[in-house]
Amino acid sequence: MTSKKEQVHKMFNAISNKYDIANTVLSLSIHNYWKKKCVSVLKEHHPKKILDLATGTADIAIQLAHLKPNQIIAADYADNMLLIAQRKINNKKLNHLITVQKEDGENLSFEDETFDAITISFGIRNFENYQKGIAEMYRVLKSKGILLILEFSMPKNPIFKYIYKFYFKNILPLMAWIITGDKKAYEYLYDSVAAFPQYDNFCNILQQQGFSQCRYIPLTGGIATIYLAQK
Repeated sequence: MTSKKEQVHKMFNAISNKYDIANTVLSLSIHNYWKKKCVSVLKEHHPKKILDLATGTADIAIQLAHLKPNQIIAADYADNMLLIAQRKINNKKLNHLITVQKEDGENLSFEDETFDAITISFGIRNFENYQKGIAEMYRVLKSKGILLILEFSMPKNPIFKYIYKFYFKNILPLMAWIITGDKKAYEYLYDSVAAFPQYDNFCNILQQQGFSQCRYIPLTGGIATIYLAQK
């Protein structure tokens, strides 16, 4: 039986070439605002060494350059995503700042207490064992280091939630099939969001792994949420 890790790896490698355009079209470009908001929230912490985990095509990593850290590591498990990430970093002439690296989020290769901040956008729910992944992030963060997670969530407003679920289950997979040729990857998206713990429940999980001062910031009516926690 194929593991979730292998399935996710195969899925993201398959859609990598159309991943950026699919994100922009399917979110009506709102994902760009969410990612800029993440950088804005992290700014007050002045991190100097940052790990962007599940970097995908390095959107967040490139945005993080505005914080003027000393080093950013853009890490992902999907090889094809990393190829595109490297190309984008080259085009932005950020090679001196951003290093692209293959990493398994549940078994990070870094030493304890390496990073001032870790970011992960739309990636934590794809982990086979996200508790193990969170424990690894805690391990490689420095004391007082910041974990920032951007993830899809279910809106609390009943009407908005109904519209959101209808779009996610019926319209988004069809549009994704037209753009990427892969409908299953975006059917998986809804199922993974619906199954993932959210809001206070997710903060409780972070705290169980040792994090403190967890808070969350719902975005665009709760379609996505930023979680912030400190080691």
